[in-house]
Amino acid sequence: MSSPITFSGFNDIDFSVVLNALMTQASVPLNVLQSRQTALKSQLTTYDTLRARIESMRSTAASLGSLDSISTTSAVSSNNAAVGASSTSDAVTARYDVVVTSLARAQVTASTQTFADADTTVVASAGTLTIGGVDVALAGDTTLTGLADAINNTADIGVTAAVVRTGPDGYRLALTSTMTGTASAFAVGNTLTGGTGITFGANVVTAADAAITINNIAATSSSNVFDNVVPGVTLSVLRADPDTTVAIDVAPDSSAFSAKVEAFISSYNDTVAFLEAQRTTAGSGDERSLGNDPLLRQLRSNLRSELLAAHGTGTFARLSEVGVEFTRDGRLELNQAAFDAALQSDGDAVRELFSGTSGVFTSVNTMLSEYTTVTGFISSAKQRVNTQISSMDTQILSMQSRLALQRDALQRQFTEADAAMSRLKSQSSSLQSIGSF
Repeated sequence: MSSPITFSGFNDIDFSVVLNALMTQASVPLNVLQSRQTALKSQLTTYDTLRARIESMRSTAASLGSLDSISTTSAVSSNNAAVGASSTSDAVTARYDVVVTSLARAQVTASTQTFADADTTVVASAGTLTIGGVDVALAGDTTLTGLADAINNTADIGVTAAVVRTGPDGYRLALTSTMTGTASAFAVGNTLTGGTGITFGANVVTAADAAITINNIAATSSSNVFDNVVPGVTLSVLRADPDTTVAIDVAPDSSAFSAKVEAFISSYNDTVAFLEAQRTTAGSGDERSLGNDPLLRQLRSNLRSELLAAHGTGTFARLSEVGVEFTRDGRLELNQAAFDAALQSDGDAVRELFSGTSGVFTSVNTMLSEYTTVTGFISSAKQRVNTQISSMDTQILSMQSRLALQRDALQRQFTEADAAMSRLKSQSSSLQSIGSF
């Protein structure tokens, strides 16, 4: 049988060892609570990761949920350096011969005078410069740079002003329209007074529209983009060459459509893998995991329901009918042959299945938004966790305070006991000393 533990007054055992051991035991509930709070903070980060994955999936769903964004054709230019081309869902198979006669230009008007400097010489002190019907009023001495700043700080004026250095000691003010085309041409009215004076003469560059012929039909545009000449085809003219014909071929092409479907499938499968990983870690007892949150099961169930459900009233009603299929392990995959066959059979019906008013991906996008908005499911879940964390802060502070009081009380008791034991030991020594006589 072991000897009873006494204090330093008898056998020199440090009472602080006993005190620390008792406080370690008493701190177990606090440590458990702090560990739980740390796990909850980790959950907040995981919720953010989940939101990012859902947003990624929403983005890919949105690209399939818009009729204008999915096309079964492509436009190919024989000379991309001269004319670029792209097609939308409205394009039809055809060939277009394009000749670029001229490019669109923005008007540039410069000051007639050349000034020796831009920041010292006063060019005007008062009056108004009217550009395209918008007034720029001056009140005080203004340099060339100051005038440019005044113009650029005027809202909706439609031009930008720049001081151009024309030589070692030469500066001019240039006004350039913010848009190309004759419709954006501007006039300059000048009633500025004082200083050296500044005037504006003939245009350095005259505003002009772009001009082309397409299959020998003339067309113009205020910009170098023609997006309404041929239905579903956008032309970007880059180089004028009246003697060269550029061929634009619009042909069936499902590659861009397929790529968008594959992007959604990849995003969906990544999200499913994330949900499964959370469930696995939760099953192993990891409190940082979201695997036990019903929100995750609800998300996966809602996704699967939307993707399996019938949509629309067209030729195709389900994704499986056009080659978007579930595997045995719950992933998605694209059966390219079936997808191509469906497009060949009725491409418009495939597009309607995907992106009509009641299309699959229109519904998926709407459903996913319920999770990611500021008042959505994930925000609500994070708010719930934050409430728990705040409540734990209060509990932790209270427990720490109680433990500090407990430690102080025990320390006083041990100190007093040790002092008493020391006195007893001293008295015992005195008695032994008397008995020796």
